[in-house]
Amino acid sequence: MVKNFKMVAKTLFGMEELLANELRQLGASSIELGTRNVSFEGDKGFMYKANLCCRTAIKILKPITAFNIFTEEDLYKRVYEMPWEDYMDVKGTLAVNATVFSDVFTHSQYISLKTKDAIVDRFRDRQGTRPDVDLDHPTLRINVHIDRNICTISLDSSGESLHKRGYKVESTLAPINEVLAAGMLMLSGWQGQCNFLDPMCGGGTILTEAAMIACNIPPNLNREEFGFETWPDFDVDLYEKIEEAALKKVRDFPHKIYGFDTDPVAIKKAKENIKSANLQDFIEVKQQDFFQSEKEHDKPLYIVFNPPYDERIAISDVENFYSSIGNTLKRGYPGTQAWMITSNMEALKSVGLHPSKKIKLFNGKLEAKLVRYEMYEGSRKASKQ
Repeated sequence: MVKNFKMVAKTLFGMEELLANELRQLGASSIELGTRNVSFEGDKGFMYKANLCCRTAIKILKPITAFNIFTEEDLYKRVYEMPWEDYMDVKGTLAVNATVFSDVFTHSQYISLKTKDAIVDRFRDRQGTRPDVDLDHPTLRINVHIDRNICTISLDSSGESLHKRGYKVESTLAPINEVLAAGMLMLSGWQGQCNFLDPMCGGGTILTEAAMIACNIPPNLNREEFGFETWPDFDVDLYEKIEEAALKKVRDFPHKIYGFDTDPVAIKKAKENIKSANLQDFIEVKQQDFFQSEKEHDKPLYIVFNPPYDERIAISDVENFYSSIGNTLKRGYPGTQAWMITSNMEALKSVGLHPSKKIKLFNGKLEAKLVRYEMYEGSRKASKQ
């Protein structure tokens, strides 16, 4: 019988419910929400599926042991005693990442170093040689999590962060994280129900994630590899079966997804990224000033965008810029649901529209709000009647 085990999926602040729901729909059991993480149970095949199919996960960790520690020596001793030869070959490479919430252990980098020392010393003492460290492409990534005195050691089944989907070949000045883009779209209720516009599309991340949601394409299909692929027990046949099953659920999308940007370089990069994701049949991008645009036809339209915040992209008059967003939506986009994320709360007041919803998120370290504006056909009153 295939054995289930506990896993922990890490995510961004505010995405925990979304991720729990994704895991539930994929078939996970024993789901529990944490802060920026969700724990669950599944088998090896489910671990592969979660990495391939979760849009809002950053990492899928497989805890292998937990113990109490009171000194750095305790940590070294307990890690040294673990059967690391079961998880990697001495010719392999490793990388250790630590997160620490403790008054006793305060330096995560030192904890990483101590853990690495214990592992390589065990190999050297038993086999006369030791594995090397490779921070970029190790054969085994190890995660150490210390919460007060409880230390949990996990294997990182994802490898590089899952926001690195593999389709982004060109980067723009202030690109949005792919997991944040997908989470925003899911929080907004986007499922591919109508036409979609990102009026300030930059490198095309929101457009790409919107198309993948609309067509039910696994988000990490374009990745070169996952961490579990270098594990001794990797089952390539099982992974291929899971990938095949996920691809059978891809659906067609009858509407239109399009993006504008005023910068011709950004448009060129967006086209490259969209082509890299094999989504050029679903997404159109063109050089266009949103403030000089209007809705193309009477069909319902969904707008989701990430305007400049004046944080990483300088705007000469940020209040006027945000005021133009509100004026353009009012004038040119009736019958539209518009969502945008910003961390410039002062500028948000200049939009001049009342948001019908506000959701707190973080864009990197910046606290941000995802807001919804509903543009009714005619007046709001008339639309309600």
